[in-house]
Amino acid sequence: MKNIISVERLKHRLTQNNIVIVDVRFDLMDDDAGRKAYLRGHLPGAVYMDLNRDLSGKAGKHGGNHPLPEWELFAHKLGKLGISNDTTVVVYDQGNDMFAPRFWWLLDYLGHEKVYILDGGLDRWVEEGGELTTEVPNLQPKTFQRNEKKNRYVDMEEVKEKLTSPGTTVIDSRASARYLGDEEPMYSRAGHIPGAVNYFWKGVLKEDGTWKNEKQLQEHFSQLNKDDEIIVSCGSGVSACPNILALDSVGFTNVKLYPGSFSDWISYEKNEVTVGEEDE
Repeated sequence: MKNIISVERLKHRLTQNNIVIVDVRFDLMDDDAGRKAYLRGHLPGAVYMDLNRDLSGKAGKHGGNHPLPEWELFAHKLGKLGISNDTTVVVYDQGNDMFAPRFWWLLDYLGHEKVYILDGGLDRWVEEGGELTTEVPNLQPKTFQRNEKKNRYVDMEEVKEKLTSPGTTVIDSRASARYLGDEEPMYSRAGHIPGAVNYFWKGVLKEDGTWKNEKQLQEHFSQLNKDDEIIVSCGSGVSACPNILALDSVGFTNVKLYPGSFSDWISYEKNEVTVGEEDE
């Protein structure tokens, strides 16, 4: 699968020039856990970027819990970390979590083509004999030029407008219990955006936690029409990104992120929410 790199391949690439490794470990229930984990031990040469501070903008009344970052500031941060437009970037989580795909999506939107997610993350790195370090690198700053792609994300009004449009499918990437409204640990309302279909983001992974291959992903998304516009949502625009990466890898060409997702949708009191299964 493209944009996924194995531990073995990364070990061979470590000695090459012009590669930056980014640690994006995070815990939605403990904002400082990822940064603390990085300081306790990370891949050699890795820098840290934080979901709240770096990969998101400031949350407000609307826009969801993890709105997109301010692009100029984000590009500046990338440059400070030694990332230019031709830098090979490898990003990792603890395992195969949702935060590395969020980072991939942000860079892909800005036109960076050489971004790879470490399959299995830090856990697999350690399992396969990779060393960890506490040394924080001091990388040479570079310039990152934004080249934003068009029509890669939508806002609430566009989602609302297209819910009943033929040729558009809205995906909810959260776990089934949250989609159905059986439980909701994070938000004031439970359920899902009316008309959305449920594809839990972990469905793109095999039982052992590694990424499915392209044939398996084709089967996983076989009920979707590749000619349709696919709008992908979740709780706050983070766990939607593994689904976007997977859809992109098997030839879906009109896939868009709803960054605010359910947390933005319910911030508008008049927006309806569906509890339970969608009516056939």
